[in-house]
Amino acid sequence: MLVTGHTGFKGGWLSLWLTRLGADVTGIALPIPREGPVFFHETGLEDIVDHRIADIRDPADYARAVRDLEPDLVFHLAAQALVRPSYEDPVETFATNVTGTAVVLDAARRCAHTRGVVVVTSDKCYENEEWSWPYRETDRLGGADPYSASKGCTELVAAAMRRSYFSDPDLCQIATARAGNVIGGGDWSRDRLLPDLVRATLGGTAVTIRNPASVRPWQHVLEPLAGYLILGARLLGSDAPQFAEGWNFGPSPEGFIDVEAVARAFREAWGEDAAQIAFGRRPDDPHEAGLLTLDSSKARAKLGWRARLTSAQAIAMSVAWYRAAASDEIDMRAFSEAQIAAFAGPLETLSPLYSERPAACA
Repeated sequence: MLVTGHTGFKGGWLSLWLTRLGADVTGIALPIPREGPVFFHETGLEDIVDHRIADIRDPADYARAVRDLEPDLVFHLAAQALVRPSYEDPVETFATNVTGTAVVLDAARRCAHTRGVVVVTSDKCYENEEWSWPYRETDRLGGADPYSASKGCTELVAAAMRRSYFSDPDLCQIATARAGNVIGGGDWSRDRLLPDLVRATLGGTAVTIRNPASVRPWQHVLEPLAGYLILGARLLGSDAPQFAEGWNFGPSPEGFIDVEAVARAFREAWGEDAAQIAFGRRPDDPHEAGLLTLDSSKARAKLGWRARLTSAQAIAMSVAWYRAAASDEIDMRAFSEAQIAAFAGPLETLSPLYSERPAACA
């Protein structure tokens, strides 16, 4: 099994879940920054994953890293994953998210043993009209900022590569996955709501939050990862071509809440010592959409996937992880695996990814 971006937040959780399922996981990513906590290090993933360094923007460098691999399945999560940094460096954002995806897919088409690729994009790949109904997979792609536009472009790259090189139903199939605003333990990114709240809480400072009325599809990280795993499994099946398309994995409608509600739920879950919160924008803050929701009815109907957690449960589960990590006395790999086990239940027995075929070859 190959995971690009395995040192990131979602990639780390996915790699841990895959190893729990018995997969031999190879991960490819850029070098990890030395400053601050990183989920990859906190959970000791370097001890259980074949960790390789490569730049997906560089075809030769990526080809070198995967030269000896024959993965059945590729999960492509390597990306520049933040809106605000995309304003600061749009070229790097497009190079990573668009060119990088083309590089990964081009390498996959040259690997005879690869049977499926799940390309992870974002709910922000849609042209956001801020209308009151959720976006479906057939809605128009677009983006008003470099990050969102890069994810719309990623979808177009995947579709073009699918039609040009992956149209044979007996060969490798490509699917794309669009998740909502993902939260969970181990996310330490700047300018993300829960990580900012956790840092302020642990540092004993107050935090000012932008756009308190903005509504997003909030979900725990394990929710979309379950969808990626189910989708990956379908790409290994005899009817794989019917799943080679775009898929939304968002929360239940209850999860479409505003930023202020999430912040207040965080304070309630953390307790009396949670950071004090103020709300406000600076005049130079870049544009961010005020309303974004997803329709996941296709995934429910055709994949049997469904959102399991309420927003309150997702926030409480995240707070529990951060509190455990702050104690410095808890094995965070075991703690994270326990959260996976509690969430997954019988889901881990449903897929040919874990039963009918070997989980990986690497």
